[in-house]
Amino acid sequence: MSDAVATAFAAPTVRSPLREFWKRLLRQKLAMAAACVLALLVASAAFAPWIAPYDPNSADYEYILAPPSVAHWAGTDAFGRDILSRIIFGGRISLAVGFLSVTIGGIVGIALGLIAGFYGRWLDSLIMRMSDVLLAFPGILLAIGVIAILGPGIDNVIYAVAVFSVPVFARLVRGSTLALKNAPYVDAARATGVKSRWLMLRHILPGTLPSVIVYFSMRVGTSILTAAALSFIGLGAQPPSPEWGAMLADGRSFLGVASHVTLYPGLAIFVTVLAFNLLGDGLRDALDPKLKNA
Repeated sequence: MSDAVATAFAAPTVRSPLREFWKRLLRQKLAMAAACVLALLVASAAFAPWIAPYDPNSADYEYILAPPSVAHWAGTDAFGRDILSRIIFGGRISLAVGFLSVTIGGIVGIALGLIAGFYGRWLDSLIMRMSDVLLAFPGILLAIGVIAILGPGIDNVIYAVAVFSVPVFARLVRGSTLALKNAPYVDAARATGVKSRWLMLRHILPGTLPSVIVYFSMRVGTSILTAAALSFIGLGAQPPSPEWGAMLADGRSFLGVASHVTLYPGLAIFVTVLAFNLLGDGLRDALDPKLKNA
């Protein structure tokens, strides 16, 4: 009898938010498959010197534009360079550009969004009008404009892609900040004398992270695609860099006689961007509080 009473009045098990998040994310089969693909891409890029069968810039003039074979699984390009090796090494460049550009744009955009949402008034108007100006330009055109000022090169591509990531992060964080800055727990912290900067960093910023994480994962894929487009038109990575967009540009003259030169770099871009988008969808579903009982 006493055991039954104790069981009836026992405190309910409290699950940590992190454990709930992982449980919900593991239910997203497509997102987990995408995460595995991305983990494989990151690992291959990190260990490229040991995984790639050839030097990415080593030319073999006996195998110029050779189709896929046992010696060269993805064939060779117009200089006899192994395409598979170049794709593996190019993953280092494309992934680095995607992560670095979105990280830079995210840091600046989050800071501006917090300031605009928390302080409001003229600061909010100024930051949001600047964001409106940037958002008025298509992303690729804005990136081309930045490259025109800074000059071509992979480093400048990172800055160019980061610029058009800033306004979206700023608007995203501003909206979350406006919803959180008058929350009861923030008012309680303000009443105890917590300074404004600590209110933003310790009490408001964590509440904006779910939406930021989801957008970050999706934005990396978009940034990789934009960087490849800039390299394709000659404004990004320069020869003999094995960046995926530059490889597409090198092979466009041989589409009729050696389509594999553009096929495999294009597949690498497609799979990577798709994986980031699927992972972002899964993170959104796992972090959405409306779905916690799903």
